[in-house]
Order: sequence, then structure tokens, then C-alpha cells
Amino acid sequence: MAFSSGSGKGPMADINVTPLVDVMLVLLIIFIVTAPIMTYPIDVALPQRVINPPPQLREPPPPIDLRIDSTNQVFWNNGPVAVATLQQMMETEVQRDPTNQPELRIDASSDSEYETMAKVLAAAKNAQMMKINFVQQQ
Repeated sequence: MAFSSGSGKGPMADINVTPLVDVMLVLLIIFIVTAPIMTYPIDVALPQRVINPPPQLREPPPPIDLRIDSTNQVFWNNGPVAVATLQQMMETEVQRDPTNQPELRIDASSDSEYETMAKVLAAAKNAQMMKINFVQQQ
């Protein structure tokens, strides 16, 4: 017979299939649970190949240097301006060519007030300026 009583002199040659059946049942349950998830389509927006290359970009206009000093005075390309007129000046720059806007470089002193910076950023947002950078002159 294939069964041994354990008192035999040779090694036991029987396979214990209980752990194998347990593992197979766990794998079966995992596949049953995950199979419906794989049937739902997932929309992925992949980039498409462009046959016509985009037109060559024009050279951007010179950047606008906006400086806020420690006394909260605002300077537009080294010329002092009032905070109230900033939005109108920015809108004028944007309207010249909305697709090729100048870069707005903001340099704020560490001693300037946050309120002045908030007004400058609000004016830039309302004027729909897209290229805003912060610089720190040493």
C-alpha cells in the first residue's frame, strides 16, 4: 500500500496536499474578486502624434521688472508707479499680444509688507498675465 504507519524504517513518501489546496483556493478567490475589475474600461488620454509641426515661436518681448522696496514703493522697470495703476499697465501689456506675453519678474524686498505683494499679484491675475516669476536681487 501507499500508506505508511510511521513506524516504518524508510522515509515517508506521501505528499500533504492540504496546504496546496488551501493556496489554490485562496488564488481562486483572488482571481474571482479581481476579474470584474479588469473588465471595466479605463479612459486614458494619450498624446497623439502631430503631423504638422507647430509654427515657430516668436521671440518674447522684453521682461517687465517689477520691484517692491522696503518702503512698499513699487517700481515698473525702475520707474516708480502707484499700485492702483498696475492692473491697467499690465492689461495694456497683455493686450499687445495675448499669445506672446512678456515675463513679469517680481523682486520684493524682505522688509516689504505682504499686503503690497498681494495687491501686485491680484493685479497680475486680473490682467491675465501668464508668465510670472519671482526673483531675488542680491
